Amino acid sequence: MSINPLNQEFQGSSISHWQSQLANAFRHPHELLQFLNLDHELNPINQDLTTVTNQFSFLVTRYYAERIQKGNPQDPLLLQILPTSNEDNDHAGFVNDPVGDNKAIKTPGLLQKYQGRALLILTGTCPIHCRYCFRREFPYQQQQLGSAHEQLVIDSLAKQPNITEIILSGGDPLILGNRRLEQLIQNLQAIPHIKRLRIHTRVPTTLPSRIDDQLKAVLSNTRLKTVLVTHINHPNEISEQQSLNAIAKLAEANVHLLNQSVLLRNINSDAKTLVELSEALFSAGISPYYLHKLDKTRGTAHFEVSDSMAQAIYQELQSLLPGYLVPKLVREIPGQPSKTLQ
Repeated sequence: MSINPLNQEFQGSSISHWQSQLANAFRHPHELLQFLNLDHELNPINQDLTTVTNQFSFLVTRYYAERIQKGNPQDPLLLQILPTSNEDNDHAGFVNDPVGDNKAIKTPGLLQKYQGRALLILTGTCPIHCRYCFRREFPYQQQQLGSAHEQLVIDSLAKQPNITEIILSGGDPLILGNRRLEQLIQNLQAIPHIKRLRIHTRVPTTLPSRIDDQLKAVLSNTRLKTVLVTHINHPNEISEQQSLNAIAKLAEANVHLLNQSVLLRNINSDAKTLVELSEALFSAGISPYYLHKLDKTRGTAHFEVSDSMAQAIYQELQSLLPGYLVPKLVREIPGQPSKTLQ
């Protein structure tokens, strides 16, 4: 999968600071390794990743790269985004659509899995390409919500009074420009039975300049109760002031902030790291929400934590934190009416 880091929603318009930062992201692993003083150490391992990066392209913002410790090949942020030859290995049970997205597509850009909720795929663009991504092979070109299909989706939602919550996803929905988001939110809030808007994003810790005053105004000026779910897996991702300022700006917009993490081998697969993460999140004003078992996407088996290890980590986590700081350990099983508690 190849994703254009400057999506069509703002091509041809004046480029803002955050869009310039996105355009200046690293697009090849060797560029990043050279920046991190790891090119000599890791090049023999990563010298031929053409097949891997053709299947799922490489992209990481310089802001995120600056959070990675230079000279450390085991940095937990680096391991989330560095392609390896492991992605080319097939493993039983690891498939191209592990959560049943394709079967849930109702019309381009609209997925419906759960009672009372609908999910909109707004873009295939992200500020970083996490190598464990469960939508590595999602057909974005055909199935994202473009302007040609938006009215069809709005009309479909208006005819379903049981739908009370809309989830904006992608890719990363906050990669869309402010005008595009504002128009979409206005169209959604015009549907009387829609009460809540939920946005899933990695932007606050990968491209925090995206959380600008205009976006704050867009999120403030809606009748919809807005929930923003950050995707933060490690405390080092939330340690820098610019990210904290972006999170604070979202809180000022009366956005309810939650976090979901993915349990990843050798990245956050120990109770100490997860305790530090929950504490850092809460200090920043974000409530821990979900700790996901890995979605078994083809090419991601090297990130998997066994069920027995996950349970042991989680039991230790429960013993170390007050209940309100313990995220729910869950797995998504296709066809089930909700996330499955583990």
